Amino acid sequence: MNRNRKTWSLIAVGIFLAACGGTTSGSSTTAAGGTTTAPPTTAATTAPTSTEATEDAFKVAFVYVAPIGDLGWTWAHDQARLELEEQTGVETAFIESVPEGPDSERVIRDFAQKGYNLVFTTSFGFMDPTVNVATEFPDVQFVHISGYKTAANASNVFGAMEEARYLSGIVAGAATESNVLGFVAAFPIPEVIRGINAFALGARSVNPDAVVKVVWTNTWFGPPQEKEAADALLAAGADVIAQHQDTTEPQKAAADAGALSIGYDSDMRAFVGDTVLTSPVWNWAPKYISIVEEVMAGTYQGDESYYGHMSDGIVDIAELSPLVSAETKQLVEEKRQQIVDGTFQPFCGPVIGANGAEVVAAGKCLTLGELLSIDYFVAGVEGEAPAEAPTGLGA
Repeated sequence: MNRNRKTWSLIAVGIFLAACGGTTSGSSTTAAGGTTTAPPTTAATTAPTSTEATEDAFKVAFVYVAPIGDLGWTWAHDQARLELEEQTGVETAFIESVPEGPDSERVIRDFAQKGYNLVFTTSFGFMDPTVNVATEFPDVQFVHISGYKTAANASNVFGAMEEARYLSGIVAGAATESNVLGFVAAFPIPEVIRGINAFALGARSVNPDAVVKVVWTNTWFGPPQEKEAADALLAAGADVIAQHQDTTEPQKAAADAGALSIGYDSDMRAFVGDTVLTSPVWNWAPKYISIVEEVMAGTYQGDESYYGHMSDGIVDIAELSPLVSAETKQLVEEKRQQIVDGTFQPFCGPVIGANGAEVVAAGKCLTLGELLSIDYFVAGVEGEAPAEAPTGLGA
């Protein structure tokens, strides 16, 4: 399989994909200079004495759905923004905790009106507002993260996090003693379900007795709910906690209970300690830098749809904890290399559904469209999913 940059388009089922990173309920904004309770306002980080972008400089704006301090989804995006500044010297600005809906459209439009050349919007719920504003400002380039709609000057970007999820599943499956893995999950939509399934497939590849118990929080950024869900899973016998959430609360809950965990979005071991065995991580900086350089050179394809892979560097796993055995480390590295080489994909058959159906036969693999619309659990996952596993998928 060619692991170089790919273009793709989503079918109608993509409509119910939600933001990786999600929404917050507040409208307060925390920017580089501090916290304000007013509606979101711009904060040009390279020009701290002014909220207006510098005249004639190439200006890049970022619209965040959660606070940078989540140490997860938004934090990872902001680390990329900082690296973008350092590597290219462009001027950047950001706004945190922007609610999806009318507020986000207003914020996006405000950046365009203030002369920003490129605007990154980092939540699925910003998709329609991004496209709406793009049609009003044809000379501004917009890049939306995780969506599927495009315009002449509005592209979208995402990546195959299922690859890193599979590897983290190997780590968890090898580490568990109870054979119960807990998964704190945001919403039952394809992006999250895809990750849970890949995690389970990885875990059961080394430990066929492992089960993954799922608790839905119905929030992306909700520290109390995340902790409560993790505590419930720990009480149900889980000795390794994984997640698709924005914060480190599940990892903290696991550490407090003497259990292990798998982080997400960023290297959460750096914030919690060695009980975080690894984390599937996003590395947005190379893609952001590439886009900025192409836009500045006039070579960027404005309506591009990009789905990157581990071979591109956009997804990976963080450094493994010292608590991970040497044998597991070697296995993870071997499997990682196979993913990078394109000789292994997590969702190649045989893949069996939680209901016993043969979803993918041996010799076939789920297509990208099937991955992006997945709404069922595979064998070994316990919890509520929107649908039962079908049969006969893959190509």
